[in-house]
Amino acid sequence: MMRNIKIERLTQTPIEKQNIEIVERKGVGHPDSIADGLAEAVSRALCKEYIDKCGAVLHHNTDETQIVAGRSKPAYKGGEMIKPIYTLLVGRATSEFNGEEIPTDSVAIEAARKYIKDTISNIDLERDIIVDCKFGSGSTDLRDVFNRNEMPVANDTSFGIGHAPFSELENIVYNTENKLNKELKQKIPAIGEDIKVMGLRENNKISLTIGCGMVGRHVDDLDHYINIKEEVSEFVSDLALKYTNRDVHTYVNTADELDKNSVFLTVTGTSAEMGDDGSVGRGNRSNGLITPGRPMSMEATSGKNPINHIGKIYNLLSTQIAENIAKEIPEVEEAYIRLLSQIGMPIDQPLIASIQLISEDNVELEKLSYDVTSITEDWLANGNRIIDMLVDGEIATF
Repeated sequence: MMRNIKIERLTQTPIEKQNIEIVERKGVGHPDSIADGLAEAVSRALCKEYIDKCGAVLHHNTDETQIVAGRSKPAYKGGEMIKPIYTLLVGRATSEFNGEEIPTDSVAIEAARKYIKDTISNIDLERDIIVDCKFGSGSTDLRDVFNRNEMPVANDTSFGIGHAPFSELENIVYNTENKLNKELKQKIPAIGEDIKVMGLRENNKISLTIGCGMVGRHVDDLDHYINIKEEVSEFVSDLALKYTNRDVHTYVNTADELDKNSVFLTVTGTSAEMGDDGSVGRGNRSNGLITPGRPMSMEATSGKNPINHIGKIYNLLSTQIAENIAKEIPEVEEAYIRLLSQIGMPIDQPLIASIQLISEDNVELEKLSYDVTSITEDWLANGNRIIDMLVDGEIATF
């Protein structure tokens, strides 16, 4: 069966040449990202349990995870939690298969606690957070979908969108949070995981506004706090120069009122401890960024089952296709992929695969079409590839 792949040239100005660009990333310790991370960690754990017990991934969706903020009393050299963070794992999971019960709630709670331990380094699992689970059971019709030996069929009429390559600003914003958490934090343990990066490019001037929760037990006093802010700012400014020659200005914790000793100090390193709730799907899109200058889906990706949930599969698949096209075809300046499903149809047969390209005017579209179509066909024909990547945790969803 021929796939409906349509390729067209976009005449719009590439994002790098537009006057204004805005990009945001919510770090792994932001309450919304914690919800995303927990939902996805639980889904992966359930997949492994299902494969171990039943030989196949059964129906589940864990994308309704909620974070209810606690209350804390931060302090230099210490601080304490007054009321723990409450986490509710919500969704549906198949808990019985061919007469065998599957401990879905226990698997979910164990996976969630491990994720928190591995991600939020200063949280006390016994005192600072409560992990609860309320799963319903999937319908028989939905469970039957997963028993088919053929290509899974779409659970919904929905779409996914991806783009590539990242702009300079997108690379800077994504890697700023990533490097602060994985590199500078090793040197400065006061840096918490709740790091939000907002990037603005005005022509050739880039402004990076960073919110970074500091962990009180590792901060001696206000002067020490100020020194840490300066180190964060210098680190980010140096990092940005690896991706751009534009003028970069970095601002850290701009809401601080130093004269009142009012600063972004925490006990655990996340604002979920003191008033910020979190929900799956309210933060980063599936490529790890929030990009109002690009087409994007509002679908929550994390926690949805990786077998037939189009809201998850097509967003991640479209991004992989776009990245592959941008990498393999140098004439393509920007690639935008839109995949639309029809409920009940095989996921490798989208109703349409719309591919929009930006390239130099002197590059003929026909010259690009063969390679673009080949790359798209390869990813669609091997639809299980993205499924395997998701089950194995090889691909990020936020």
